[in-house]
Amino acid sequence: MVNQLAPAKEQLPTQLITTVASQCNRDVSADFELFIDTLTNRFGSSLDAILLYGSCLRSGDLDEGIVDLYVIVDDYKNAYSQRHLSVLNTWLAPNVFYLEIVSGERTLRAKYAVISTSDFERGTQYWFHSYIWARFAQPSRLLYARDEPTRQRIYLAIAHAVVTFLESGIKALKAETVNTEEIWTRCLMFTYAAELRAEQETRARDLAQLNQTDFTKLTEAAEPALAEFLKKNPDRTYQCLTNNELRKRTLWHWRLRRWQGRLLSILRLSKATITFRDCLEYAAWKIERHSGIRVEITPVLRRHPIIWGFKVMWQLLRRGVLR
Repeated sequence: MVNQLAPAKEQLPTQLITTVASQCNRDVSADFELFIDTLTNRFGSSLDAILLYGSCLRSGDLDEGIVDLYVIVDDYKNAYSQRHLSVLNTWLAPNVFYLEIVSGERTLRAKYAVISTSDFERGTQYWFHSYIWARFAQPSRLLYARDEPTRQRIYLAIAHAVVTFLESGIKALKAETVNTEEIWTRCLMFTYAAELRAEQETRARDLAQLNQTDFTKLTEAAEPALAEFLKKNPDRTYQCLTNNELRKRTLWHWRLRRWQGRLLSILRLSKATITFRDCLEYAAWKIERHSGIRVEITPVLRRHPIIWGFKVMWQLLRRGVLR
């Protein structure tokens, strides 16, 4: 795989790229240097960038949670010494791994996803499924970049993620007046429904409220790229410029993403049994954390995680734990 620049769909507003860069460059805990050092040693010359996102970014608590990282590489063949990992990453990006670092009396944990820069760029602009663009439309931090051109490519990709996320959600809304919180709440709900996730629907609104300042700035900066579907009002609300035909077509796209997401989730979970140490414990922990439902890791599930994992997921789907 050659790490070529993915062609941009459109010219993005300069203010949006500036806003993304500002959010990506905010200070983070010095503890993250431990992850940066470990990953730069592990991936060496193949490493392009490291991005931080997710709950530990929002909470700043590295001791209780698991840090979510994206490791962005120039080429899968350069990134791995084992050929099967390169093949898996090319077939279905990203590969997901577990990382544990002992520092004094503390144990810091992370899961990191590996994706090439070109796949990351395509994922934020062109992927039909929301897996990449839904994650990186939300605030993230650029912990490491190889050089300035790479840094600018990451900013641009994240700016595209914001536009793709908002456009894909707004076109499914009624022609009505909405504020920033409502836009992001509804868009997040669409993306949650497109994956096998244990979060409650109230989680989307909580995130929209928690990140209201950042989401307001991103929406205002992205609005010129969304002029066909969104118009800003003088009172800082927005008018959705949609129609019934567009809305029906977009809702159908979200239904397709929901079924596609279930298949992709199963494939990625199956792949994680190869790449992600303690993936069963992590999945059970995350389900209990978001839903309060405890999943028992039985001996037969541990011996046959793929076969018996399908049964467990089906049970959770029937109970409404996963949606």
